[in-house]
Amino acid sequence: MKILFINISLRPAPARKWLPLGLAYIMTATKRAGFDFELLDLDAHEQPAQETELYLANHRFDVVAMGCIVTGYRFVKRLSLAVKKAFPDTTVIVGNTVASSISEILLTRTGADIAVCGEGDITLVELLQGLSAGEDIKEVSGICYLRDNKVICSLPRPPIDKVDEITFPDWDSFDLEPYIESLRASLNEPLPPIPRNQIRPMPINTARGCPYNCTFCYHAFRGYRYRPRSPESIIAEIEYLRDKYGVNYIAFNDELTLFSIYQAEDFVERLLSSNVKIYWRANCRSGLFNKDEHVNTVRKLKEAGCLALSFSLESADSDILNWMGKKVSPGAFSRQVEILREGGLPALTSIVIGYPNETPLTIRSTIDCCIQNGIYPSAGYLLPQPGTPMYEYALEHGYIKDEEEYLLSMNDRQNFQINMTQMTDEEFQAVVESELARCSRELGLELSGPSLLKTGHYRVPKIPR
Repeated sequence: MKILFINISLRPAPARKWLPLGLAYIMTATKRAGFDFELLDLDAHEQPAQETELYLANHRFDVVAMGCIVTGYRFVKRLSLAVKKAFPDTTVIVGNTVASSISEILLTRTGADIAVCGEGDITLVELLQGLSAGEDIKEVSGICYLRDNKVICSLPRPPIDKVDEITFPDWDSFDLEPYIESLRASLNEPLPPIPRNQIRPMPINTARGCPYNCTFCYHAFRGYRYRPRSPESIIAEIEYLRDKYGVNYIAFNDELTLFSIYQAEDFVERLLSSNVKIYWRANCRSGLFNKDEHVNTVRKLKEAGCLALSFSLESADSDILNWMGKKVSPGAFSRQVEILREGGLPALTSIVIGYPNETPLTIRSTIDCCIQNGIYPSAGYLLPQPGTPMYEYALEHGYIKDEEEYLLSMNDRQNFQINMTQMTDEEFQAVVESELARCSRELGLELSGPSLLKTGHYRVPKIPR
């Protein structure tokens, strides 16, 4: 059976190329199951759409598999239709959130035959084994498919309990250097104390899922319980990447990496005792560090190579935070920034602008909080994701009138797309630009125009040593 995996490029150059961890895990499971495949990597090696379609028209495969987040629906549709136009009998399989969150639209509006929903490591292998043997796929858990013009969904796939037993991603199928070069060039300060051109960064996932259910967020493991890996497993993967690919910088690519004080302290102690010399940054829970004694934990994190920690403010307005389902106050956020700085680590944060009760005053209070804490935020507009309460709200109140039209237009959250506030579009965007410009000025930055939202790498205020 001839199998092709496609790695979709969501953002054209010069946007950062990001190694697809989810696809890498799936390809690794496929390889371990004994299947051969080819990879068409449209992110590492960009090409015009016509060239991709010509390739798909001239190379016949039994199975074409792809996946991405739901904002890439338009690319999935174009590629699926291109495959089906050339070879109608080819089975097109789609995974990730574009499959899990909009299975029916995906299967009825594109050339996709099967949607892999949720965790795909075992599902795809069982699916390929069934297709290869000519068996009925109805017994495969975790999929949706069309039969007699009806969408059929099998039983949900139970989560993989022992995440430590999942094989590390095998990156040998990828051309890694374009990714390493792109990620290196886009790294924000603070940088490791080595020349930028000697930094070799790669991502690692330390967990699957997220213990929280923010009303604006949809991720591939939504509905699954949070399953963290052990420190031993994470450190073993760091050593593997260091020894095989010369990696010296890890970007922990999780919804949440540090989730409790005990776990953070256990991880850092084990990392220090391992003598693995690596630089890294990660996401942590907002409000995680809230006591004076936590400064010592932060100092150990820095000693273990941590360069910065990210945690979300999202908004400084309590009503908006409640609507988001966030459990942390702006005061707890500020307290954590204070503790991190005392321990020698800078804080990074993000904000979401545009909940229905957003006003010029709530935007101003959020930016005030960022200025007071000396952080220029990664800012974006609320972009309702299918499968979330805010998407249902947008449908119910008529902000999304045609679902597929909306899905085809979805883009990065920094691009204004939908306005559910009481402000006009013009007023809303003007307030956002004005407040971000104020934040830039107050923090001594030089951001303006489009770079207020699409910051590239902006300067992180330096932490006294």
